[in-house]
Amino acid sequence: MHFDLAHILQSLQQFHLTPWKAVGYLGTLMFTGRWFVQLYYTRKFKRVVMPLSFWWMSVTGSALLLAYFIFGKNDSVGILSNFFPVFVSVYNLVVHLRHHKNNITGDETA
Repeated sequence: MHFDLAHILQSLQQFHLTPWKAVGYLGTLMFTGRWFVQLYYTRKFKRVVMPLSFWWMSVTGSALLLAYFIFGKNDSVGILSNFFPVFVSVYNLVVHLRHHKNNITGDETA
């Protein structure tokens, strides 16, 4: 236990924030923060809600994390774990925007 604590403290003392780490932290903040947005709207409307901001935060967070793992860290595990969510988030954002557009115009949805 003492070794683990000493190792953690030593790592914190040697922490160095690089521009790519800032991109990674911002991506993590966006990707995690989307769940707080979703929770807020679900509690507000007393039903499960996925607001537009959730999808924008998903796309932004996924893209930032993917950029960090490709260019900043060159980590294949991070790349693979963030590659698929980018496409799912973009797809869901497009579907959400199409549905919203159809509700405004009164067009039928397919």
